[in-house]
Amino acid sequence: MADLETRRLERLVDGLLAPWAGTDRPGVSVGVVRGEALLLHRSAGMASIELGVPIGPATTFRIASVSKQFTCAAILLLAAEGRLSVGDEVRAHIPELADFGVRLTLDHLMHNTSGLRDMLEIMRLGGTDLSHPVQPEDLMAGICRQRALNFAPGSRYLYSNTNFLLLGRIVERVSGLSLHDFLAARLLGPAGMTMTRMVERTTELVPGLATGYFPAAGGGWERAQHGFPVHGEGALVSSVEDLALWHRNYVTGRVGGAALAAGLMEQADFTGGQTAGGQTAGGQTNGYARGLAMARVRGLATVSHGGLWPGYKTEFLRIPERDEAVIVISNNAVADPYHIGQRVLDALVEGVPGVHPVPALPPRAALAAHVGRFLDEAVPASVDFTLNEAGALLGSTNGVPFQVKAEPDGRLAASRSARDWTMRLSADGEALEVELDAGARATYRRITPEASPPADLPGRYRTAEMGAVWTFAAAGTGMTVEVAGPLCNAGPWEVEALADDIIRVYTPGTLFRGWQDVRVLRDSGGRITGLYLNGGRVKRLEFTRIE
Repeated sequence: MADLETRRLERLVDGLLAPWAGTDRPGVSVGVVRGEALLLHRSAGMASIELGVPIGPATTFRIASVSKQFTCAAILLLAAEGRLSVGDEVRAHIPELADFGVRLTLDHLMHNTSGLRDMLEIMRLGGTDLSHPVQPEDLMAGICRQRALNFAPGSRYLYSNTNFLLLGRIVERVSGLSLHDFLAARLLGPAGMTMTRMVERTTELVPGLATGYFPAAGGGWERAQHGFPVHGEGALVSSVEDLALWHRNYVTGRVGGAALAAGLMEQADFTGGQTAGGQTAGGQTNGYARGLAMARVRGLATVSHGGLWPGYKTEFLRIPERDEAVIVISNNAVADPYHIGQRVLDALVEGVPGVHPVPALPPRAALAAHVGRFLDEAVPASVDFTLNEAGALLGSTNGVPFQVKAEPDGRLAASRSARDWTMRLSADGEALEVELDAGARATYRRITPEASPPADLPGRYRTAEMGAVWTFAAAGTGMTVEVAGPLCNAGPWEVEALADDIIRVYTPGTLFRGWQDVRVLRDSGGRITGLYLNGGRVKRLEFTRIE
């Protein structure tokens, strides 16, 4: 019979899983590890609604970006053998990458400080969504078309899948093996992770793989679709039990020794300097190690990473000083493994001496004062806030949603593993004082858009880096843009005015309805010459107007 502590955790987890219990919906699987034991493993919902197969211990899922730490581990194994160095310049291994005129290293890739634009957003801005079938060479072509970086390497943090696709290719070029075979032989097999494998395409048959689902527009569920091949950035399929074994490897060093675990968790300081988002402070420590997010939660050091892919979400959360881990995996696009993991963590540490209490959110009225739209015209960058029926404050930057949590110092922050958005509302309620990554600070001022997009905006704009032409045209009382890209056409996308010569272009996609903040560029005579775009993971992108 389970001890009372385990029984308490089981009841908490069962309550968190209750919304997904049933045979008519996809679900969630949760594991809690303590020491050498998988303390509990509970699941709810269906691995296959069509076939009536429930999620169980043998169910596997796409764990998406949780894969990144395995790609970094492969690089560190090769470095330990002297076959490469984390200080190597990327172009020494990927010579087809553009020369940006700065030193760009493998370590910049692993720490998400490279400044390389995210390949998924590169494809989206060129009209190609995740649901479209593309080839690996299409992704590399998009990366290699780039001629500018989001920022100087080492000066900022910005998550980019490009970094880890390139790392995976480097493993292959240095080792002479496919990344699939290298991971299987050097990491997964020795760790006993027999249910984990690299699966690059949807056409491959995978034992026990849960189907990923989206909610259907008319109710019920539909299969989540994706056509992109995945690689070092997110190709692993795994299970709760196998990720429990991987957590244990951080403790035992069975594979790679203690040096591998320490290397993955090693952090680096930002170099500082002037960037497109403002001045950053050198010497601050990046919260992103090598394929892992490092944070303090209630005074405890945590090591984690999430995963998101159409129909799948994952949270892999470790509390090293307690030798505990929480693993949450879902084949349900509506579930929230990150916050489920945080709730379980709270239960694990509740009442433990020295653990900080959960900071209380301000009252509803104070949260409601944040509702609205705010704009930093200098970048440009915008953020929207809403209050849901439960009284939770929800934010969105470039269409990516986040919940808001309280910080011990009274500020509010994005409730996610990366510490990249912390804010305080001004006394008059008209501005947000925001701290971003690397200590960068910005002021977002409240706006109430009333203007229309510039009347002289219609026309064609080319960006060689996306390989695309955007065509703006009047549509009723508003304006839209259509995209002719290297692989696909897209649109019409909605265009909305934020301020004089600053617009928002909505870029709907498989995962969410994104947006890009865009400045209209003019010459000294007031004539439009181009556009300057700042998106979520593509910054400083310039378009030239085609006459």
